[in-house]
Amino acid sequence: MEKFDPDTHEYPHPFIHEVKLTREQRLKGILLGLFLFPMRVSMAVLCFLIMWPVARLRLAGLSAEERSRPVTGWRRWLIHPVVRLMSRAVFFSVGFHWVKVKGRRAGLKEAPMLVAAPHSSFLDMLVLPTAQLPTVVSRSENTSLPVIGALLEFNQSVLVSRKDPESRKHAVAQLNERLSSNGYWPQMLMFPEGTTTNGRALIKFKPGAFLAGVPVQPVLLRYPNRLVSGGLTPGAWLETLWHTTTQLHTNMTVEFLPVYNPSEEEKNDPNLYADNVQKLMAKALGVPATDYVMEGGVPVSKLGGLSLPLESPARETLSLLHKNRSGTTHEIKAALDRMMEKCQTGAWGSRVSTRELSSILAMKEKQTAAQICSLYSKDDDVDLRQVYFSVSALSGFFSFKSLLHSAFTLFSKEEEGSLSAEELSDLMGALLGIAQYHTAELYAEASVRGRLTEENLLRVLTTHPTYQRVVSGYLQPGEAGSSPSANGTAANDVRDSNGFPTQDKKLD
Repeated sequence: MEKFDPDTHEYPHPFIHEVKLTREQRLKGILLGLFLFPMRVSMAVLCFLIMWPVARLRLAGLSAEERSRPVTGWRRWLIHPVVRLMSRAVFFSVGFHWVKVKGRRAGLKEAPMLVAAPHSSFLDMLVLPTAQLPTVVSRSENTSLPVIGALLEFNQSVLVSRKDPESRKHAVAQLNERLSSNGYWPQMLMFPEGTTTNGRALIKFKPGAFLAGVPVQPVLLRYPNRLVSGGLTPGAWLETLWHTTTQLHTNMTVEFLPVYNPSEEEKNDPNLYADNVQKLMAKALGVPATDYVMEGGVPVSKLGGLSLPLESPARETLSLLHKNRSGTTHEIKAALDRMMEKCQTGAWGSRVSTRELSSILAMKEKQTAAQICSLYSKDDDVDLRQVYFSVSALSGFFSFKSLLHSAFTLFSKEEEGSLSAEELSDLMGALLGIAQYHTAELYAEASVRGRLTEENLLRVLTTHPTYQRVVSGYLQPGEAGSSPSANGTAANDVRDSNGFPTQDKKLD
């Protein structure tokens, strides 16, 4: 694991994974892969095919009511060990010949929940046979997959649809019921990070595993061979499988830490409980515990309730504009002016297609406009206000005060000199270039007698210790931004490699 430097307080990016191989390693991988990859994948597929009907047999012939209760009798003592053995055989076939286990797995009544981290790839499922196949939580969509669906049925997993709020509520209730059953249901396992990372830092734990307030046992996963770590790209699983199967053998260490018994305060506050377990596990791993999360498919950090993108779409947009606009700031300023004109005259939302964006930016090639659009939206259109305000904040063409005034005027629909809570979310989403869902804290801080005025919002954003960091770090020119001085100015006007100012302009 890569260590966190406490002196610099620089957190490694948890969502980027690069495998760096020497020429010799690449050649060795290719030569071994020609033989090992097809052989090992074929063996794994064979194990899955054997396991498929056995897993189906466990619940075969049971009614819906019987399936809603834990499996007992011969269906457990006969079929459970077979599936566990075949599960281990799958991983053995792809190169995990040995798994080192440290510590002692707690009993069901000691810890109804196991929480494992870091979650690096699908290979982390090796912890399941090591931990006696505990019950898991999975997406309901996975039940339609060959073999996987049968294994989830065998496991009597808690299923949840991410697209259905009612499904999430039902899953939470089911989870709490099982964890509070005093040993009636089997032990459960969850990956509280909720998504895969490169393992160089622990991202913020989701509170689901801690809602019931029962003791949990932290489980650490380590891969001495870094080639097995996955990533977030669509083809990452295939890359992970290739790097794993083309090695003679792969090591994994599963460490069971002592059971964590929550305090009364933690039982009443699942988020606090989750944060404290995250910090404990991060310390044991020797990596930082961060507040990074995946929100809407975008990696962000959280500050004062605001979501701050790890990769600024505005900074990338400025770079693309510079490369495709002959490098002149005059043309970029003119493009920003056209954006604002469109925002002021367009309908609420100011969404434009890639073609319209290309026209506004006066680009001959639509490819760059499509790239910019993809930075802000997964659809074929984009909210032009997000592009304009986030890019303008970093461009150095406008003071923050004047930019906030323009945004306040544009987003105040009632034109009563104040913003509603929803309008504040839209405004901050435009400034930061990413949708904001949790601005209640900022709204409460900036509101006076239920009214959020431009003056109070400016005051909070430029003087409040938390939100001043947002302005200086994300809404000012420069790589990291710099906090404004007492009179609202920064010392020098230095240009970066793209020709843009790297120091803050006047706030007023």
